[in-house]
Amino acid sequence: MPIHSVSHSHVFLGDGHDDNKRRTWWVIALCAVMMIAEIVGGLLFGSIALVADGLHMSTHAGALLLAALAYSYASRHANDPRFTFGTGKLGDLAGFSSAIVLAMIALVIGYEAISRFFAPVPIHFAEAIPIACLGLGVNIASVWLLHGGGHHHHDHGHSQGHDHDHHGHDEEHRIAFRTGSLVLSIFEDGVPPRFRVRFEGADRPGDLPPGDLPPGDLTVETARPSGTMQVFQMVDRGSYLESVDEIPEPHAFVAFLMIDGERRRVGVFEEHTHHEHGAAHRDNNMRAAVVHVMADAAVSLLVIIGLLLARTFGWLWMDPLAGIIGACVIASWSYGLIRDTGAILLDMTPDRGMEAEMRRTIEGQGDQIADLHLWRLGPGHLGAILTIATNQARDAVFYRTCLAKFDSLSHVTIEVSRAASSAESQ
Repeated sequence: MPIHSVSHSHVFLGDGHDDNKRRTWWVIALCAVMMIAEIVGGLLFGSIALVADGLHMSTHAGALLLAALAYSYASRHANDPRFTFGTGKLGDLAGFSSAIVLAMIALVIGYEAISRFFAPVPIHFAEAIPIACLGLGVNIASVWLLHGGGHHHHDHGHSQGHDHDHHGHDEEHRIAFRTGSLVLSIFEDGVPPRFRVRFEGADRPGDLPPGDLPPGDLTVETARPSGTMQVFQMVDRGSYLESVDEIPEPHAFVAFLMIDGERRRVGVFEEHTHHEHGAAHRDNNMRAAVVHVMADAAVSLLVIIGLLLARTFGWLWMDPLAGIIGACVIASWSYGLIRDTGAILLDMTPDRGMEAEMRRTIEGQGDQIADLHLWRLGPGHLGAILTIATNQARDAVFYRTCLAKFDSLSHVTIEVSRAASSAESQ
């Protein structure tokens, strides 16, 4: 059995990696300035909640620094061969570390707030409230900056209920000709899916060259992974040729053009799935940064409410109560971040639904998956190792084509075992 050596990239960084790094540095600068103002103001005016907010901001400025450094290190060493699966998970490691810092901050704030219940101090409301409002404004600006950096993910615009709305056929396949190129695509915008062929050339763009390729002399042929072949006759629609028959599901096959009896391979059409994008594409480094800033915003808001109620009704206990509530909020967000990033660092299956769909895809061909490992390599990138048992004359390329519809699979290793005990891997 021949061994095919294929070079491929191990860069598994998320979309907008550099943009996220730049935004994080901007927020670090904002937080550093506000951190000094809140700590000094809280000490001068006697507000433990304000001091707590400043202390939290100082630590989350450090956490943001960790996020920024993680972005820098990951991109600088993205092609370092010492990292077997790239540096994409460095952001998850930074997010986990940030979550630990958040948990510690929650404990410190809770302890200090409870202490102030038993030993209250006078509060200078006129000075403390404006500083708290300024802190909230800085936090809102920081959230806006960081959240703006998340738009590049697009969430890929697909929910689970729309996995097959577009079938991943934005690509077009071309064959170069004497006067231009033939372009093969699938058209299904509100109509049953059919092949379309158009000509792109310098003389008559968007039209077929008259006399060169009449519809009767051009057909489209598909070869599916199962070995099924189908021929599509074409009809002239004026500016393009269109197949008479509809294209059956799924839209995953190799396409050929038959031109004057000559068979030319055009390319592979792949039907992509999008249901796995939520967890697979999440940048936990940026998520940790956003959680830190949102925690600051929540604490700042609670500080303002506590100070206003304490000044209006004389409830000095409202100030430490705001600190306790803030500590609980931060602890909750910290727990969610530790849970999710810890699962990634331990290589837990990132998407059980995708794993089940991969099994259906392979076993639907009459084969059996003896072993399947699915893990996350970085934002938007998943790795998979499969051992497939089959009695058919199928190789790893066949199964790789079957799995091509899963957008997030960036590194796939396949071992094929047959009844004759022969095996091949790719």
